[in-house]
Amino acid sequence: MIDGFVRVGPLMDPTSYPVWAQQLLEDCRESKRRVVEHEFYRRLRDGGLRASTVRQFLIGGWPVVEQFSLYMAHNLGKTRYGRHPGEDLARRWLMRNIRVELNHADYWVNWCQAHGVNLHDLQEQEVPPQLHALNDWCWRVCTTESLAVAMAATNYAIEGATGEWSAVVCADGVYAEGFPEEQRKRAMKWLKMHAQYDDAHPWEALEIICTLVGEQPTQALRTELRKAICKSYDCMFQFLECCMQLEQQQPGRARPAALAAG
Repeated sequence: MIDGFVRVGPLMDPTSYPVWAQQLLEDCRESKRRVVEHEFYRRLRDGGLRASTVRQFLIGGWPVVEQFSLYMAHNLGKTRYGRHPGEDLARRWLMRNIRVELNHADYWVNWCQAHGVNLHDLQEQEVPPQLHALNDWCWRVCTTESLAVAMAATNYAIEGATGEWSAVVCADGVYAEGFPEEQRKRAMKWLKMHAQYDDAHPWEALEIICTLVGEQPTQALRTELRKAICKSYDCMFQFLECCMQLEQQQPGRARPAALAAG
């Protein structure tokens, strides 16, 4: 395969990937920055959000967490063994990581319970419709677009940004210390796991994407990939903006976010 891509450098080094992919990362940089540096995560880290705002964030984020493994399963269904090296790579990776994502749903529920949010609350989804836009987009892209574009929007963009914002929230231990000691480990597991190891996942997804599309994809495909990645970031940004609007509209004194369950 003349146009095939095989990574030879370190996984997490941008220069290990084709020039077009390096440009893609640069083109999406600002959209990603708006998410991972958003005020919401800094205030969550510092315990500066109202309990009701954190509650809306946790409930509104549940569909994406609960259904992320289903996005991946939908993409797995696009693969056929032995048809293309990129499909074989994607097939093995998706199979291995779907089980991991199933466990992450349990950890999110534990985090929610530490804030007084129960499973019924998560299932009822009594939140503004704007908070459902990210999940709607993930389903649309995984249903209608190619394996490469769908994985770019989900496993590359969303997992990558999530690993970075989780690290922000966990940065100094202030948020964790807001939970009672006996509850802390269980409450923080989702955040800690993403902050500690998920940083490799978006790079693994990028390797799969590059293997699928090769060294010289068409300009049209490059544009599709850029738009899908930035759309995911933009949906995440709008989710956070909606949460901050709720924060500003609510009367009363702000309470530390980590004390929401108390």
